[in-house]
Amino acid sequence: MVSLDSTVFIQIINFLFLIWALNTVLYKPIRKILSQRNEKISGLEEGIERSGQGAIEKDMALKLGIKEAREKGNREKEALENEARQEEMQLIEKINEKARADLAEIRERIVRETEHARQVLLKEVDGFAAEISRRILGRTV
Repeated sequence: MVSLDSTVFIQIINFLFLIWALNTVLYKPIRKILSQRNEKISGLEEGIERSGQGAIEKDMALKLGIKEAREKGNREKEALENEARQEEMQLIEKINEKARADLAEIRERIVRETEHARQVLLKEVDGFAAEISRRILGRTV
């Protein structure tokens, strides 16, 4: 059997002292370092999470900004195209008006020239008739 003498108590005291010393010198500092490391890792993970969330928000804001800018650009482009079409229509209308005025002027001039030629020919009709009669009949009429 086991005999209980003073060495057993010394061994128990020695064991308890060794546990206390190891706990104080080794285990507590290691647990403290591990706890600090876990806190640091948790903080970094939270920072990464926040940064990732911030990056997602910034990306969405950027995409929204690009979409709004594109829509604004398209609206401005359409406005400019409409303005250009209106200017084109006005220019075409002015050209058509000028062409109609020129055409009316040309027709008027043709009518005047035709009337003038008619007046000239009417004055010379008797002379032409006499000349034609003379050539056909071979004598003067």
